[in-house]
Amino acid sequence: MTYKDSLVLSWKNIKGNKLRTAITVIIIALGIFALILIITAIQAASNSLTSSFSTMGANSFSIRYKERNFRFGGGRSETTKSNRNSKKERNSNTGIPISLQEARAFAARYQFPGAKVGIALRGPGSIVVNTNTKKTNPDVNLFGGDENYLELNGYKIAVGRNFTHTEVSSGQSVCLIGSGVAEKLFPGNHAKAIDAVIRVDHIPFRVLGVLEEKSSSAFFNTSKVVITSYNNVRRLYAGLGNSYTLAVQVNDLKLMELATGEAKSVFRPVRKLEIKEADNFYIDKSDSIAESLLTNLGFLEKGTIGIAFITLIGAAIGLMNIMLVAVNERTKEIGLVKALGGTRKDIRSQFLFESVLISLMGAVAGIIAGILIGNIVALLLHTGLVIPWGWVIAGIIVCTVVGLGAGLYPAIKASKLDPIVALRYE
Repeated sequence: MTYKDSLVLSWKNIKGNKLRTAITVIIIALGIFALILIITAIQAASNSLTSSFSTMGANSFSIRYKERNFRFGGGRSETTKSNRNSKKERNSNTGIPISLQEARAFAARYQFPGAKVGIALRGPGSIVVNTNTKKTNPDVNLFGGDENYLELNGYKIAVGRNFTHTEVSSGQSVCLIGSGVAEKLFPGNHAKAIDAVIRVDHIPFRVLGVLEEKSSSAFFNTSKVVITSYNNVRRLYAGLGNSYTLAVQVNDLKLMELATGEAKSVFRPVRKLEIKEADNFYIDKSDSIAESLLTNLGFLEKGTIGIAFITLIGAAIGLMNIMLVAVNERTKEIGLVKALGGTRKDIRSQFLFESVLISLMGAVAGIIAGILIGNIVALLLHTGLVIPWGWVIAGIIVCTVVGLGAGLYPAIKASKLDPIVALRYE
């Protein structure tokens, strides 16, 4: 009996036991489905995060009073590192927000060649913006900045103009709006927004310009924003108690380390730190935010691998039991094959092929379902089609091993049957 004959006979036996095969395939498919689904969704989220946070530019960094951390399920929070050693190194001043005086002092003292410095202050989120006739959903975020805010945060103006230094310093009631806000309030013609008076959280502002649309993510929609001067946010929302943020952009990526080092040396005296005291501020490079989030996604990925592994162990046990049942059901058939000249190797091959085929059917079903449903997340995040090829190949290899492992004992048991006893089996 050739391998081809064994393979054909195995396939006939699989088709002859459709219900039993289907149940086994579903069990295996569930484990692979969970793995591929989560990995695909994680890759889509990773692509979205990378795209979203790269808009600041690799040659930019910001200075905050403490590190930004993100937690899933509870939204964004700004907390210091949980690492105990880093906590011990920080002094008693940790957690003191950056004041306007400190921000302005840094901007005046920082003289790195070719660098631009911007001052920003975050306003409230989930606010409503309206005209006399139209209004947005309560999903708009308000930010305060200076005349450098747009360039340092990757925004470009589609219609209108940017703030002037005078408008920022005097705190005039002017603003820039994102394309999503403009489309909601002035559908079809964003130019109508220029010089129009809108109400941002019930406060009147005159619109200077509309921003071009740029990449967004599920974590932050860059088109649903209103940007005014940081003086306005300070004056109107003093009770929020937010800390000022300093953004710095250098004109050469190779100078980033020098620029961040000088920023630290300039800001320490501004914060009145002694030589022996640890920094009570955090320099946040543009890619570190995404790295922090991707680290959290990595924990989710590891958990998913564990769940898939446990599911596949259960599937392997189930497949082995089914193959043992098949050995008992086909005892006479095995005896007949041996009586006609079939060898132990032929019997083993037949049962191993059958076990591996069932396992691979589960793998294929799980992979296809996982990719299709996982890419729903990719569509929602606007990241394009995501196929985790590495995990697809790994899934096929793992299921092949599972099939071999589950079918090995039943195959050996079947090959050792005495043909005379097998033919007399009832």
